[in-house]
Amino acid sequence: MTVTPAALPAAARGGSGSAGPGGPANTTPPVKIDGADRDLKLRSGAKLAPGRVLDIKSVVETDGGDERREDTNVDVTFALQAEVLFDKDSARLSQEVGKRISAIAAEAKKQKAGTLRVFGFTDNLGSTAHGLALSKERADAVQQQLAREIGSPSVAYQIRGYGEQFPIADNSTEEGRRKNRRVEVSFPRRG
Repeated sequence: MTVTPAALPAAARGGSGSAGPGGPANTTPPVKIDGADRDLKLRSGAKLAPGRVLDIKSVVETDGGDERREDTNVDVTFALQAEVLFDKDSARLSQEVGKRISAIAAEAKKQKAGTLRVFGFTDNLGSTAHGLALSKERADAVQQQLAREIGSPSVAYQIRGYGEQFPIADNSTEEGRRKNRRVEVSFPRRG
């Protein structure tokens, strides 16, 4: 099983585990459920469990896997592959990424995000120390561009470099390593 930062405990992600000022996602069902309704056809003595809305995850990925967007009831997460953002072993943003980061900034503004998490990741090639440093430098570069795009001093940023921790694909293949080299930007869903 692969663990992603979104699946980490709130303390490891640097957040409170809630959906922002409103608290955790509302799991109350949109309609009242009548456990005594005859149409439910429960066995004698059986009781219906309390109704709740489950967290639904929607994942959209580009054909080449260069970009992924995950939406849940609580968060919006964008993942961009490092090759799209940076040259090999570099933390300097390439010229072509402006539109992609602008789209993320626009969504953060639309969601009125007060906090953005920017996490960098690498594959398992090279030293662990180098991967940690490079992933943090890449997260810093994306955060700086997002801050320019968003233009609001009231937005807080949580920036972390995780290096080779939390792979999302198999590091034994180049395709897997490419997926693991990424920067993820996430923020609470407000709408």
